[in-house]
Amino acid sequence: MTRVVLADDQRLVRAGFRSMLDGEADISVVAEAGDGDEAVRAARAELPDVVLMDIRMPGVDGLEATRRIAADDRLRDVKVVILTTFDLDEYVYGALKAGAGGFLVKDTEPAELIHGVRVVARGDALLAPSVTRRLIGEFAGRIKEPPPAPRLNSLTEREREVMAAVAEGLSNEELARRLVLSPATAKTHVSRVLTKLGARDRAQLVVIAYETGMVRPGWLG
Repeated sequence: MTRVVLADDQRLVRAGFRSMLDGEADISVVAEAGDGDEAVRAARAELPDVVLMDIRMPGVDGLEATRRIAADDRLRDVKVVILTTFDLDEYVYGALKAGAGGFLVKDTEPAELIHGVRVVARGDALLAPSVTRRLIGEFAGRIKEPPPAPRLNSLTEREREVMAAVAEGLSNEELARRLVLSPATAKTHVSRVLTKLGARDRAQLVVIAYETGMVRPGWLG
């Protein structure tokens, strides 16, 4: 069972998401929050698999709440999905850097919302290739000259290929097909890269890949 916390200051929005998610046999909404502070408290109390987090909330906003959840070792396995009104919201990049596992646009179709929750719960970043190009490329492109990244020196050539594929938004299955690996081997490579770089999840690998200059905005065409 995938356990979800809903964090949004609009009760009607929360009610709509709850109705969609609770209708699934394998998903349960275990708590709701009207601001970021409540979201953090709910995450600590319930230890959910996923927190659906609005960015713009009164008091503690979703960005700060995401940062607090990502920094709490007890919540390391809690995945945050940012809810935004616009798919190029300037705050989304900051949220990914703070520790979010991906984002969803609020007017997404119910099936996409449900799929997104499942994707993040199993450990994949919720970043489609097109979203990666437009969003990460747009805001990471503001970094004029990437700083030295000695930590990347610990990666093997294969692990660098894996990280570049993750930065493109590929799932383990897609990555395996791209690099001609078994899905299990692809998953092992991703896990090793996460460990070596001390990254929280795949979304963090995307951010690191762009910020260190391993890949550059626009490289996907």
